[in-house]
Amino acid sequence: MGELEELICNVEFLRARAELVARVSSEAGGVREYRGAVVGSVIDQVIHDLQEEFESAPAA
Repeated sequence: MGELEELICNVEFLRARAELVARVSSEAGGVREYRGAVVGSVIDQVIHDLQEEFESAPAA
């Protein structure tokens, strides 16, 4: 039997002038944006927030 897949979040990274924009959407957190001039910093923010969101989410 195959496993069912469910989209839990969508992450987009965009370059806007001199900054990186990360746009994240999830059922629990809605749509939010992260912006910064340092790529690693923006990615770290996204990872941190998604970890918190999914660690606090009830198990399915």
